[in-house]
Amino acid sequence: MAAVATLLASGFNLVFPLVVGRLVDASFLRIGSADTTVLDRTVVILIGVFAAQAGFTAVQTYLLSRAGEGVVADLRRALYAHLLTLSPRFFEARRTGELTSRLTSDVSTVQGAVSTALAQLFSQTLTLVGAVVILFVTNPRLSLLVVSVVPVVVLAGVFFGRRLRRVSKEFQDRVAAANASAEEAIGGIRVVQSFTAEGLEARRYADLIGQSYAVALRRARVRAGFLPTVIFAMFTSLALVLWYGGRLVLTGALTPGQLISFLFYAISVASAIGAFTGLWSQFQEALGASSRIFELLDERSDLTVPERPRALGSVTGRVTFEGVTFRYGDRGDTPVLADVNVDVRPGEVVALVGPSGAGKSTLVALVPRFYDVQEGRVLVDGVDVRDLDPRDLRAHVGIVPQETQLFSGTVRDNVRYGREDATDAEVELAARAANAHDFISAFPDGYDTVVGERGVKLSGGQRQRVAIARALLKNPRVLILDEATSALDSESEALVQDALERLMTGRTTLVIAHRLSTVRNADRIVVLDAGRVRDVGTHEELMARGGLYRDLYELQFREGEEAR
Repeated sequence: MAAVATLLASGFNLVFPLVVGRLVDASFLRIGSADTTVLDRTVVILIGVFAAQAGFTAVQTYLLSRAGEGVVADLRRALYAHLLTLSPRFFEARRTGELTSRLTSDVSTVQGAVSTALAQLFSQTLTLVGAVVILFVTNPRLSLLVVSVVPVVVLAGVFFGRRLRRVSKEFQDRVAAANASAEEAIGGIRVVQSFTAEGLEARRYADLIGQSYAVALRRARVRAGFLPTVIFAMFTSLALVLWYGGRLVLTGALTPGQLISFLFYAISVASAIGAFTGLWSQFQEALGASSRIFELLDERSDLTVPERPRALGSVTGRVTFEGVTFRYGDRGDTPVLADVNVDVRPGEVVALVGPSGAGKSTLVALVPRFYDVQEGRVLVDGVDVRDLDPRDLRAHVGIVPQETQLFSGTVRDNVRYGREDATDAEVELAARAANAHDFISAFPDGYDTVVGERGVKLSGGQRQRVAIARALLKNPRVLILDEATSALDSESEALVQDALERLMTGRTTLVIAHRLSTVRNADRIVVLDAGRVRDVGTHEELMARGGLYRDLYELQFREGEEAR
């Protein structure tokens, strides 16, 4: 429909100079005559042509813009959905601000090209082709003067276009770096202000904006060289048309009306070429931005999904680490985990302890398959996690981390994140089990209270209890507690610990805790050091045997006594 409307609008645009030419000739032929019938009829036709052109242009502009905006919306959705499928390793190497810049700034650049620019491209192409055909039919020699500008424009477009695309891509990179810096500083505003680093962050952002400004000036210089070259060539051709056409009128080879019509067609050609130069610049910038978008769309997760993944079925929750060796790669070749063998039975609570950097968090991150091991296997119910669909696997794994990530919706939304189709009654039941219902009910808006970005409006203990409620609602068979109480005060820790006891009941649980007093009741304790299993046993067994666990326990006990 848009193509048909464009064809008709451009057709009426090409009729206009012809009608004007006849209007001029009719006026010249009837100089001194009082009969204005032909003149009046021609003006009515001209107004009708303008009205039809305006109507079809409106239809064409709307429909092409609608198609273009739809393409951009699809592109944003596809890019965001694709980003969510990439592994944690990808996000460790990229900054959030850079990715959001590609979703916003880069896609907006493409948006201008595929909406308004696309409409112009269609209409100007039809106008250019139609006008050139009519010119050659009217007077081939005169037409050659008009089209002589085309080679100049093409050469200028090729020369300047490549440079413009390269500079535009660099500009988008600089803007993305500035956005990433700003997002980090805003996200950590309390740290920035506590260290009085406002000036430092402002200077850092100003430097990055200064770099993007310098690239923008280079882009402006490229445009400044391109556009005047094309404009000079176009107006020179129009001057030659007037000169040569005027000579033909004087010799009687052309009527004044034909010259006027010819001049209008020549202006249409020049305008179309002028529009193409602007569109060329816009499309070159869009190509620079789209290359960055397609780089992301071409990214593939390092966690491959098998073509025919195995199904877990009814999960009992057995977790087995067989000869697991893992290294991050970008942090050197030293293994973070080396030949780890641990078998966690269904419903068993196993605590992982050891000094900082021992590999505890890395080990539990292998269970939901956030990373793949280089050697050995991680099994859930006897099935290698690499043979499973990650979504199927993670549906049976719940995680309560030390730094709870809440989203900027309501309390209800955050609890329901555990199971999207949960009823309000189920949400409240999970909150009660997590010792969260009382403080939630005390809020004026109750479960509809907005928690703010990252849950900033809630205390640490409140955030943890919402996270526990979320995990309870998910009802996983395998539970990972990564230092879930280490950052809490005594009162909050007691409430959270009580909620965790309910959460752990009947589930296979892996617990990481620096406070060894919190893991005394675990069924087994695995002692890790430098990525290797140093000892396994109950609290009493490990204390009786001595070694690293007793050293750590006695060190914490002495520090606690000194603190008191």
